[in-house]
Amino acid sequence: MVGKFVLVRTYSAGIHCGILKSISGTEVLLGNSRRIWRWKGANTLSEMSVDGIDQIYSRISEPVENILLTQSIEVIPCSDIAIENLSRSRWGQ
Repeated sequence: MVGKFVLVRTYSAGIHCGILKSISGTEVLLGNSRRIWRWKGANTLSEMSVDGIDQIYSRISEPVENILLTQSIEVIPCSDIAIENLSRSRWGQ
């Protein structure tokens, strides 16, 4: 999955999406990473990885160049539809 756009669920840092740069055990390095801190329109991360989320209610942060997530629980590759949807920031709109 390295090089692909993925969703990462962590133990205590929430949900992130971005380009998977590396993975080693529970450590995941994401590039162009966004934190998804509120969402609607998907019941599970699996659904989010296929269809994305509601763009009105949901909130996704501006991207950071890199983030090292040290306690990842799951890494899910995203469909083209979800990538387009999750690549848009929804801060304060």
